[in-house]
Order: sequence, then C-alpha cells, then structure tokens
Amino acid sequence: MTAPWTAAGRGTATPPGGVRIPFPTVDEVSRHCLSDDEPETVHIEVHLPGTLDPERLRAAFRGALLAHPRVLAREVPDRGHRRSFAWELTGRPDTDPVRIAAPGPDALARARSRALTECPPLTLSPPMRLEVVRVDEGTGGQEPSAVPSGTGTVLLLTTHHTALDAPSGLRVLATTAEQYGGTAALPIAGRVRPGRSGPAVSGTGGTGRTLRARPVRVAPDSRPGPVRARAVGNGMVQTDLPLPGRAARNGDLPPWTVNDQLLVAASLTVGRWNVSRGRPAGPVRITMPVDDRPRGAEMPMGNGTRLVEVAMAPEDPRDTELLLGEEPDPEAVARLLRTTARRTRALKSAQGAPMGAGASLLTAPLLPVGVRGVLTRGARRAAASWTSTALVTNIGRVPYALDFGDAGRATAVWFSAPARMPRGLSVAAASTGGRLHVSLRWSRALLGDAAGAELADLFAESLSTTSLTADGGVSAVGASAEDAAEIPDGPYRRDTPRPDTTTAGTRSPQDNHKRPS
Repeated sequence: MTAPWTAAGRGTATPPGGVRIPFPTVDEVSRHCLSDDEPETVHIEVHLPGTLDPERLRAAFRGALLAHPRVLAREVPDRGHRRSFAWELTGRPDTDPVRIAAPGPDALARARSRALTECPPLTLSPPMRLEVVRVDEGTGGQEPSAVPSGTGTVLLLTTHHTALDAPSGLRVLATTAEQYGGTAALPIAGRVRPGRSGPAVSGTGGTGRTLRARPVRVAPDSRPGPVRARAVGNGMVQTDLPLPGRAARNGDLPPWTVNDQLLVAASLTVGRWNVSRGRPAGPVRITMPVDDRPRGAEMPMGNGTRLVEVAMAPEDPRDTELLLGEEPDPEAVARLLRTTARRTRALKSAQGAPMGAGASLLTAPLLPVGVRGVLTRGARRAAASWTSTALVTNIGRVPYALDFGDAGRATAVWFSAPARMPRGLSVAAASTGGRLHVSLRWSRALLGDAAGAELADLFAESLSTTSLTADGGVSAVGASAEDAAEIPDGPYRRDTPRPDTTTAGTRSPQDNHKRPS
C-alpha cells in the first residue's frame, strides 16, 4: 500500500519504500522545461592520488545511498490529469549506479562529455551515476599537480538537476568516502550569515535604474546564426586558479568575500567580452544560489537552494567605462566589490521563496500538471529577455575531507551547473587545498569550444583584477565570519611555486585543464 504524502528523507528518519513526496517548486519548474538538446545535468569531479577497489567502492556508494534515503527516488509514472508530480522513495537502487570507465588516453575527456550529454533518467532510482576513471601519466585533460605520482583516480558523479543539486551530490560522495575509508566524519560547522542592518534590498539587490533595464546577454561567437541554432549540448572548461585574496575591513564597510569576487569577475568578463565584439555596455544581472542547509549527515537532500539575482551595475554610471577598458581601473573595481558585498549580504540574510513568488504561483496544485507545464514554458519564453545574464554558484571551501583511505584524500574538486539558453552561461567554483577550481560551462547554441575557452581565459584575467585593487587589503586576516568557512589553511600566495609534473615540465596545470570538454 502506498504511504501518504510526507516530507520523508528531508533530514528525517522516516523509513523509505513506497513513500511519495510531491515535487517542490524548483523540481517542478525544472521538470516542465526539460530539453533533450540541453540536458539538465550537474557534474561533480573528485580527483584522488591513489586507486580504488571497484567492489569496495560499490559497497560504500550503496551504503551512502541507504544513509540518505531521499536520494533513492524516482518519478512516479504519469497518471493522466494528476495535480502534482511526485517522487517515490524506493529504499534501494533500481540499478547499479557505479560504472568503471574503459581505460584509454581520453577516458577522462569521454567521461566529462557523458556528464554533459547523458542525463540519468528520472524513472530509475537513484537519478545519478558514478563513473570511476583511472588516469595514468599523459592522460588527456588530467591535472598533473593533482596526481603527483603520475597515476590516480577521478570520481565523476552526474546527477539529474531536477532531482538533486551539487551540494547534495557532494554530501553523498562525502558519505561514500567515510564508508570506504572507514573514518568517522568530523563535525562540520554551520554557515554563518550576517545580520541585516536596515531594510532588505530588492529581489535583485539593485537600484531602480538597474531594475528597469533588461540585462545584457552574452554576445554569441562568430559562427553563422543557423550553425549556432543547430548546435546542441554544453561545452565546459575547468580551470585551476589561485585562491583570490580577501579584503580587510575598512571602517564600517564590510569586507568582500570570494563569492563577491566571483560575481564581479563574471560581470567584468561579460562586459569586456561584449564590448570587444562591438556590443554596447549594459546592466549585468547574475543569478546566485543561496544555500542555508547544514553540511552534516543530517543535510536535507534534493534542490535546497533559493535563487536570487544580483544587479552588477556600479552605483556611479561613470565607472562603467573604467571597468570595461583594456585594463580595468582598480579603484572602480574596488567600488564595485564594495557595492556587490552590500547587496549579497542583504540578499543572503533575507528570506524568500526558492524561485520567487511567480514560480510558486505557477506550480500551485490548482490545475493539472499538463496545464501548469504549458503555462510555465510560456512564462519562460515570455521572460526570456529578462532572464539574468549568467549563473554563478560557489560552494566555497569544500567542507569534507573526502578521505578514501588507501586511495588518499581529494586533491581537487570541480563541479558544474547546467547552462541552458536563454542564459547560456554558468560559472561554478569550489576551493580545495588553497586552490580555486572553476568550471565555466556554456550552451553550444551560444558559444563554440574555441570561444568558450577564450571566455574562460578572460574570466581568469578578470578574477585576478579583484585581488589587485587599490585598497591594498587583500589578506585573509580581515575576512568576515561568513568567509571563515571558505578559508582553507590560510591565504595562498599567487607567487607560491607549484610543481610541474608534466614531461620535461613543458605544460602548466592551467594549460592542461583549459581544454573544452
């Protein structure tokens, strides 16, 4: 007999098996707008210095899935004019989600390509798969500094974003590491959100001038329009960068965080990219996920973030020209960083619906899901020109050791978020071991691989400008309490030597990773 509707699996101990959970707003909107041309995948990539035993890993991953029963879910089959989509908790996997990738010099590149093109089905539990890629010296696309011995393993987890987000997938991998390595997890401190002083800013954290104007779009590359229109899927570049410095507190002005620097860098990247292609400068708005869930074993699984939009226009319109020049003006960059810090602090401390009141209304169970789907897709098309310019998501310092025992601890963690049109661009970042691991992902209907790689280079250049502002306060000492969760073992100097383990030292780690998947 089917159990009644419940919130089982969201941090509770309710037994799984036959339990049904109605789709939350984020899941339903994603389900209505699925497209085969742009799969809704989240990819998480963990690099380990050693090798893993396949059967032992399978047992550990299965144990992790059982420890998080909300992950073991599949979509209930369509039953005509139902009022809601629903997840059914199965209590055990419908199929073995662990795959061992075929060996070869391009094994990792092929696995990354599958992560962007092959979405795990929602009809099978769990809606994720874990690929194990053995890498050897000279493997294409492998980060040499991550595997000093020349060999190692990459775990590549692909989840369906309709069901799970990146923090949920990372939590499952952390539990897998605990079960594989036999090491109990250390307590994880909760996130610290600053208290709000004064009234909350608007939903986009901007001024009236920026809210009235449509956000700019990323200028497409030089391919003919019909060629771009026929292109499908996403491209991706993964980059290993120094962790940018943080600003010290300046009087009553709050310090900006790494997340603020990522937002400013994305804004500068889009603005400079568009200007270089003859497009006029305009307001940039960036969608930023905010996640207040705990990171421990009790973390609720699913899509647990709320989406806010941050207006990236400077308060003084005259700063636009200073920011988008060949060399961005440090003083103008510092002013934009301070403005962004104020906006993001207010948005993080405010409360709101995961996707806004409009999405909550569209997904209210007043009409059959088929009718709601037509309305949701129509609203998405109507609002296309008002869609934000880019998505920037930052996990911060990875809070888990990801210790796989004799296979070693994770030396690098990358993840990426979908980049569907009309937005067409997402930037995802995580930091491990004092390094910032950034994935730039784009729709191929917007950019080709060569243009995407060029945009990634421009992003790295723009991010470096946020650490070289005229304020001079770029040490971790003045970081806010919110930043404390992002700081690893201390500030990482940009000029610190890093070993090059490539043959004859001919290629840098950045060169190895800046190759589109």
